[in-house]
Amino acid sequence: MCRIAGIFDPSLKNLQEQVVAMRDAMHRGGPDDAGLFVHSSLPLALGHRRLSLIDLSEAGHQPMIDAELTIVFNGEIYNYLELRSTLQHYGHTFKTESDTEVILKAYRQWGVEAFEYFNGMFALALLDEKKQQLVLARDHAGIKPLYYYIDQHCLYFASEIRAFAKAEKVFEENEKWRSAFLTFGHLPEPITTLKHVIPLAKGTALVIDLPSLKKKVHRFFKWSFTGQLKNEDEALQLMRETLEQAVERHLIADAPIGLFLSGGIDSSLLTLIASHTRKDNLHTLSIVFNEKAFSEEKYQQLIIDKTGAKHQSFLVTKDIFNTQLEDAMLAMDQPTLDGINTYFISMYAKAYGLKAVLSGLGADELFGGYPSFQQQKKMKYVQRMPAALLRGMQRFPDHRIRKLSYAGMQNTAAEYLSYRGIFTPVSVASLLDTTEKEVEHDLIALSEYYPVSTLTNGNRVSWLETNFYMQNQLLKDSDFMSMWHGLEIRVPYLDKEVMLMAGAIDASIKFKTVPPKYVLVKSFEHELPEAIWKRKKQGFTFPFEGWLKENEFIKPSNNDEEQLYKKFQQKKLSWGRYWCALLMNRFERDH
Repeated sequence: MCRIAGIFDPSLKNLQEQVVAMRDAMHRGGPDDAGLFVHSSLPLALGHRRLSLIDLSEAGHQPMIDAELTIVFNGEIYNYLELRSTLQHYGHTFKTESDTEVILKAYRQWGVEAFEYFNGMFALALLDEKKQQLVLARDHAGIKPLYYYIDQHCLYFASEIRAFAKAEKVFEENEKWRSAFLTFGHLPEPITTLKHVIPLAKGTALVIDLPSLKKKVHRFFKWSFTGQLKNEDEALQLMRETLEQAVERHLIADAPIGLFLSGGIDSSLLTLIASHTRKDNLHTLSIVFNEKAFSEEKYQQLIIDKTGAKHQSFLVTKDIFNTQLEDAMLAMDQPTLDGINTYFISMYAKAYGLKAVLSGLGADELFGGYPSFQQQKKMKYVQRMPAALLRGMQRFPDHRIRKLSYAGMQNTAAEYLSYRGIFTPVSVASLLDTTEKEVEHDLIALSEYYPVSTLTNGNRVSWLETNFYMQNQLLKDSDFMSMWHGLEIRVPYLDKEVMLMAGAIDASIKFKTVPPKYVLVKSFEHELPEAIWKRKKQGFTFPFEGWLKENEFIKPSNNDEEQLYKKFQQKKLSWGRYWCALLMNRFERDH
């Protein structure tokens, strides 16, 4: 797991210095090693920071060069051993034990089609000198980030937005980011805080000709819902086998690895499965609180007792939280309403001596774990109401009713926001120097990036939650918060084979409600304690609302914040929306 950066810019006199500055702005995500490649004739430089997990030797150093191919790579290819064996049959020989070299040989064998064979999480740049091309690629689920800027004259790319601030080139602020953040509580792709700096779409390779910078897109993965598995017993057996194999793949490492154990269905299942192969070396960790309403210790203990895991609980108190809050805000590469919880669990995983951890992220989106899967049944009736009536709901005092106004806008972004929206267009316009019409226009434009097509019912909600909430909030938060601590988070539920299996199971089986996350629980019903799945769902949340109310961080620093603070104190503004508006101002100030 690493951080990468690159520049192609004929106007630069100090190319090497610039790419090193971008690279080292992300040093927290690659503390073990640093590498640099500067082309002898092209105005091209590539930078790499390394977090060593597979092949810890110097042989895994990047940029890695194989004749006319040069690569900088961030991520893990979990099926690299199988691919290595296949490539050896084709006559390829290997000098290292790394998955990076497998990517180079696979590209040499299959070109850009090679990405179709990878099961992993990755963001990479690969220079093919023979073809005079630079290839940028991002994994099937967008687990790892890759941002880029390209015009007729230059190309810049990096793993984090913060790197662009270190370049000599001035990247303008994106005037749309505040509106998007207040609406979503995160920045939905392709929006970032910088104008024309965008994320590479997941499951995509961007092939760029050098030096012309003409580009073409190669889409190598598209998640689909086939529903072809209609026999329940067969579906459950295949799901069990697929998830077991995925967890085994995700445990591959030459450095210490463990699991986040919250006590919920998703992390408990991963721990149970991991215990099959790591009986004597299973490390788990969790966060606990003195505030009992937020503690899940008794459920965690059920799994610890069952697996014999070497477990460590870390207590987060108000004082610890307040001490670390400033650093957590610095770790935030892009503004997000969430993510502070991931900061703390990552901090403690690092303190525990781990370099990688498995997380249950993705299971709720794929298997119906969120309230939205039940709400969509009622939402059908709401959507039948006259559009004018729905839009008028924006002016109701109750935010739950105001949020329903999104159902009258009839686009995918608004559809998602009818479940999870923070502020409505009327409220956003009042907070910013803009109009309600402009906010709505931005949502329509954004929806072109999210074509949900003809999906219905549970599969439609699954698509919305996966492509909006998971993609733009959970995965981004997990990446930059964990990498700030030099930690890799792995997500077995987003293994390519697991995602394909989830899409293949018929919705009538997949979205049964008893037990919750029916397919997962039924597939492992003889191992998963009943107390785990019968409990009320509890998200991974902190009691920081109460903590922050006594923290100087939330005190108003200008007149606009003063007005918001008064509304919050008068209970005219919920904590979540006050926190969102405050974060917007704090992010702008501190970044």
